[in-house]
Amino acid sequence: MTPYISLGHYRRLLVITFFMVAIWYLLWRLGSFNREAMFFSVTLYVAEVYGLIGSALHVFMVSRLTRRDPLPVIKGRSVDVFIPTINEPVDLIRKTLIAAKNMDYGHVTWLLDDGRRPEMQALAAQYGVRYLAREGNEHAKAGNLNYALAHSEGDFICIFDADHCPQRNFITNTIGYFADENVAFVQTPQDFYNLDSYQHRQGKGNKRIWTEQSLFFRVIQRGKDYWNAAFFCGSCAIVSRSALESIGGFATGTLTEDLHTSLRLHKKGYRSIYMQQSMAYGIAPSNIAPFLSQRVRWGQGAMQVWRMEGILSARGLTLAQRLNYLASVLTYFDGWQKGLFYMAPAIVLFTGIMPIDAINSEFLLHFIPYYLLSYLVFEEVGRGYGKMFYIEQYNFGRFFAFAWATLAWFGSNRAFKVTDKSLSRNQVSKRMLMPQIIVLTINVIAIPLGIGLYYAYGYLPIEGVISNIIWALINSGVAFYLLRFTSSVSRFKRSDYRFPINLPAEISTAAITIYVTVDNISSSGCKFYGGFPNTLEIGDPISGKITMPSGELLFHGVVAARMLSPPDEHGERYIKGVGCHFIWEYEDNQDELDLFLYGSDLQWTLHHLTEQSLTPFEWLLKKIKKQEIIRQVRADYWGAVRYHYASESEEKSAMGLIAHDVYTHGSIVISFAPLQQNKALVLKTYSRMAHPDTLKQVELVETLESPSATLYVYKLVEPYVQEEKEVRDEQAA
Repeated sequence: MTPYISLGHYRRLLVITFFMVAIWYLLWRLGSFNREAMFFSVTLYVAEVYGLIGSALHVFMVSRLTRRDPLPVIKGRSVDVFIPTINEPVDLIRKTLIAAKNMDYGHVTWLLDDGRRPEMQALAAQYGVRYLAREGNEHAKAGNLNYALAHSEGDFICIFDADHCPQRNFITNTIGYFADENVAFVQTPQDFYNLDSYQHRQGKGNKRIWTEQSLFFRVIQRGKDYWNAAFFCGSCAIVSRSALESIGGFATGTLTEDLHTSLRLHKKGYRSIYMQQSMAYGIAPSNIAPFLSQRVRWGQGAMQVWRMEGILSARGLTLAQRLNYLASVLTYFDGWQKGLFYMAPAIVLFTGIMPIDAINSEFLLHFIPYYLLSYLVFEEVGRGYGKMFYIEQYNFGRFFAFAWATLAWFGSNRAFKVTDKSLSRNQVSKRMLMPQIIVLTINVIAIPLGIGLYYAYGYLPIEGVISNIIWALINSGVAFYLLRFTSSVSRFKRSDYRFPINLPAEISTAAITIYVTVDNISSSGCKFYGGFPNTLEIGDPISGKITMPSGELLFHGVVAARMLSPPDEHGERYIKGVGCHFIWEYEDNQDELDLFLYGSDLQWTLHHLTEQSLTPFEWLLKKIKKQEIIRQVRADYWGAVRYHYASESEEKSAMGLIAHDVYTHGSIVISFAPLQQNKALVLKTYSRMAHPDTLKQVELVETLESPSATLYVYKLVEPYVQEEKEVRDEQAA
């Protein structure tokens, strides 16, 4: 049986209590309708009942989360890797091809070009991958994949969108599940490397990263997996050719070939597998325009699948599978519910029409426990990925898009539109945000108008005025935060994402050679921090070598910016860092850097970023028990260091990184080769300030994997500490 994480006793008790209170509240609400405004009253009540149905389906889906680990690799099977493209930038696809080719396990990589571009054919030839283009674009992405399916022979098909760079272990970690011939596909999370996107939020200290899809990929898909209902997401997956051929290939006729294909495979009796490990990284929408466009397409596709295939009536699905698919498509009707909730307080304050007969102590006795328990249940079953504060902002941002998408149930198929994969932050048109602006404006106007009408005509009881003003203020606050975030993230930024990954480097200028630390790096440029001469000017050439796990990377570039210190007491400033624009003399060097950066989770592991936070109960338990969660390593600032064994000459020194561990108040070092823990090291740290050489020994803390090689994290200890430990160990033996 597949291992899983259950809700646990206290969460199960909380859920049971919530549904008992919810039913108690909704039954009471049946007698609270305003008889003079039945349409308004009943509509709002239906929205509340819909919310409870959605909550029940959600809890059912996520009550048990599977835990999947890689199974033993099955050998001797053939694998095709499909990378479909139509209009994505050449440089973006180049990075994906580099990562795809680097994957372990024998495979054939295919570039599927629906744009029929000569530059794509040249790119495929340059990297030695197969190129395939068809005459038309019938059935969009599904048609492109089916065309490739007919021209290839692999037992299994790996699929990556043009922006998704896989880790080298993707195939070896997933192919073992196909030892069961009834497995149709293995899906992994669709993760994203641009952590400054529209759907990313950074928490306090920038150590906690949450994304709009965290709940789906970390919780919901794992819950669906328990019921054999996890669905194919169109990328970051490996699929069985025989299973696809049994249903006639990738499903066509809808905008979401992934959901459609999944449903057909499940109807056929096949198993699906969802592995929770992130093994590929792509580009998340950079602003609200592609974000909403993507959600509209998903919603329209879900409606089309529902209309074409049926869900509750679909033959071949288990009851659990039907409920899981129903939960997925019903999500888009949230747009209508949320829209009503956003407008309801303004309707009351404008018209004086209440949706209930009275707001009194009896109403509060029923409503407040229901509302608080709704919040607690959502956060607890979300296992720390819920983030109600953020989710409500995104609900506000996409409510109109979701509502619009549901109309596809009645309409014809819409044209397939690829999500914009660029990282540019062009200013968003106000027309795109018009529904949100209108709702915000109406709620803001309703507050003073409602107060004025109350004092002028007394058309509402004071309880009705106060409660609806509070409701309108909450709506306005959610809208304000969403619009402010949208404005800030839509401002112009670099067209190439800079990874917050540190590396040591040696730089040569016209005057001096210095050792510095790399920060915020991409294949187009980076920042260097160190003891630069004040004579360095913008436009000056610089060159040197960056130490990477795979070896030394030679580079040439020009100074694009100077970061100056604040003025000292004499008004003087110094250069604490420079921005560098790379000029690549050899394309292989750029490819080596791209392979290291893309398709890797190093920015997460190096800085110990996490999407998960404590739930309310976990936080309370931690406070009661006075516990503290401590990570092994958490360094905020890395510096360059040269080190060599004390028994060897300085000529044999190597470059690494050194930092202060904020938890243990000690120092840690990252090396790109394993170190001997029983030998003393001489370390020299480089920064603008002079540092004396230190003599230390190391203890291994952890290893960090990158696409090119392993990084080793060590804790620095005094030499005699290690020697005494060895003596104690010998005495104990």
